[in-house]
Amino acid sequence: MQIVGYDMPDGGLLVSDGSAADDGPDGDRHRPVTSVPLDPGVDLSYRLDDRHCAGTVTDDGHRPCDADGTPYCPEHTSTWVCARCTGTCLKDEMDCFDEHAVYLAAFAPATFKVGVTREWRLETRLREQGADRGAHLRTVANGRIAREIEAELAAEIPDRVRVPEKLAGLGRSVDERAWADLLEDFDPLATVEFDYGLDLSERPVAETLATGRVRGTKGRLLVLDHGGSTYAVDLRDLVGYRVTSGGTDRRLQSSLGAFE
Repeated sequence: MQIVGYDMPDGGLLVSDGSAADDGPDGDRHRPVTSVPLDPGVDLSYRLDDRHCAGTVTDDGHRPCDADGTPYCPEHTSTWVCARCTGTCLKDEMDCFDEHAVYLAAFAPATFKVGVTREWRLETRLREQGADRGAHLRTVANGRIAREIEAELAAEIPDRVRVPEKLAGLGRSVDERAWADLLEDFDPLATVEFDYGLDLSERPVAETLATGRVRGTKGRLLVLDHGGSTYAVDLRDLVGYRVTSGGTDRRLQSSLGAFE
């Protein structure tokens, strides 16, 4: 078996069955893929073995790759071209003609970002990122206009937040004053708050494992209880690992203790 991806916020961990491979319509091997739920209370029991490229997952199943690159080798590494757009379309032909939302996202305690997404999936996009708060600033006619506005705002407000910053905010609250001060410069159409139900009384240990009882997820961060400690796992760090059942056999660092 191999962990070949994840589907958040409402999906799970994608695991390919390494014991079976069917010929796809293109003549390549395709292995069945199972979505392992990451709902609170689910028990995971995977031991991480060697790691290599996760290949690709299509509607026909998993197409494996044995290259060394992780989580993907150069052949299977792709960059979403729209993520680099600042208003000048980088595609051969612009295709983002539906309404887009420009938003602000807050991550505890006081990290903020600007972003854009299709208007109809705004709350989903915020949850995919693990945002604690969101503010819908504007709805515009298409993605090009939204990216232009985002680029202007990104001169003052970051347009990305790295996973270590999100890890550092687990179990903490958003700084109300800092969030209010940021919104003073805007007139949001709506604001939203998210509760991921993690109920943390101590700071989780950053670790890469797939063993334990799921406490919950926050964006691509998976929070697990195992051996009396609580761990925070970046799901991307699991992609590419071959796994076997039975749970981890590694010695793990214990929790760091309660919040001050």
